[in-house]
Amino acid sequence: MQDEDTPLTIVNEAAIAAAELRHDPYDYCFVDDALPQSRKQRVLDDAPVIPGFGGYGLADLEYGPEFGKVVDELLSDRFRSLVERKFDIDLGKCPPGVVMTGDAGGHDDEGRAHPDSKRAIVSVLVGFSREWPGDRGKLKVLRADDRDDFAFEYAPEYGKMLMFRVCEHARHGFLPQRGRRASLELSYVDSDRRAKRDPWRRSWSAYARSPLLRKAIALAPRRFFAP
Repeated sequence: MQDEDTPLTIVNEAAIAAAELRHDPYDYCFVDDALPQSRKQRVLDDAPVIPGFGGYGLADLEYGPEFGKVVDELLSDRFRSLVERKFDIDLGKCPPGVVMTGDAGGHDDEGRAHPDSKRAIVSVLVGFSREWPGDRGKLKVLRADDRDDFAFEYAPEYGKMLMFRVCEHARHGFLPQRGRRASLELSYVDSDRRAKRDPWRRSWSAYARSPLLRKAIALAPRRFFAP
């Protein structure tokens, strides 16, 4: 892992440092160009394929070296320092947990209005969608559970980053949209146990909801499920 004195070579430090910290309806910051367009093709070619829809720990996915370099920088002490300065907070005892979320393209997936886990301190979302499928489905910074009541929205395409301070009213979500989507979620949480457990739990939940698993169960001989 890179130390705090090693400059980032992919993640755009200057853009993150210059981005405005907004306070309505909670503390958040949006960076339009957190990753360079010059590396887009190489990074996306090496990005993991989301097998269904939902969230998956990186340990359960395969990806190439260019995407791996981006992950290494996001997990670095240098990047953590950028986040600390942005929110005027000490994250030294808050390990990062990383999950890839998205949809393989076969569902009208949606993100119901929700705050992140109470064990998270700051969350960082980085878009890795190659292109956005339409006007719907953009990620919204919400003022309430009503997804039409939002302060900001954006299509989480490659290189776009949203970071926010987690609190009870830090709701976000998106309306149904069919298309290939991919985002990386990095959350600074309150313990090593939580950082390791959450990606595993998200992967298990996503695989349990997998249409392929459901179809396999439906086609399996009844005797396999007999009491």
